[in-house]
Amino acid sequence: MSARRAVSARRALFVPAALALGAALTLTACGPDGGDAAQPAKPARTTPAAPGAAAPAAPAAQPTAGAPAPAAPATAAPAGGGSARPKTPVVPATGGGAGTGGDEAYAYTHPCKADKLTVKVTTRAGSPDQRVIEVHNQSAAYCGLSYYPLVSLGSSKAPGHGGDLSPLVPGGLGGPPAYPLAPGKSTYAVVDLNPGSGGVADVDELDVLPDDQMPNSDTRNFPLGAGAKVGKQPKLGLYRESVADAAASTETAGRS
Repeated sequence: MSARRAVSARRALFVPAALALGAALTLTACGPDGGDAAQPAKPARTTPAAPGAAAPAAPAAQPTAGAPAPAAPATAAPAGGGSARPKTPVVPATGGGAGTGGDEAYAYTHPCKADKLTVKVTTRAGSPDQRVIEVHNQSAAYCGLSYYPLVSLGSSKAPGHGGDLSPLVPGGLGGPPAYPLAPGKSTYAVVDLNPGSGGVADVDELDVLPDDQMPNSDTRNFPLGAGAKVGKQPKLGLYRESVADAAASTETAGRS
């Protein structure tokens, strides 16, 4: 073989070998174990948000110096989540409270107090033998009285009341447990001093206890006046709203 052909043969063998070597080096540089090859940047891993969760809020902007701070948003009440604060409850009218003066039913359980009553005794016009007892309620509430006052007739000079005369009173009574007396109102009872014949001497005083449950110390004393004639069986009527009705009720006194 000539020298030119030998050089050409070696050149032909070298070129494929060099190409093979270059390919091997390229694969080594790009492989996962290459220490010097630059690794591509991995994307940041994000955790997917749970269904219904709010997106992360953007960072709040810092206020500019000198600018007014934004007002805080008003908090809305949750719809249907609760009830409004109740107003001061209004107490319904019951028709019978002590604060409003009560009513007749209130009077049945609240007896009148002697210091809340005024008592007057006068001669009935046109009937000199009859005395009108007027009881007035000064308080602001209803109160209850017995059906008629307790009355006795005696002498203002007597040392005691053992000899006093008690008038006849109506019997067979029933109905409400007391006579209701409205606030600021008066009721009347009439005593007929001499409904029959005869007379009793040395009787010049009429003693009145407005309610039969009151102590004797609450008794009021009234002079009968000159010329009063007291019979052996005087009569006392019931409490009534008018003098005429009170006088008429004396006719039932002494009847069972």
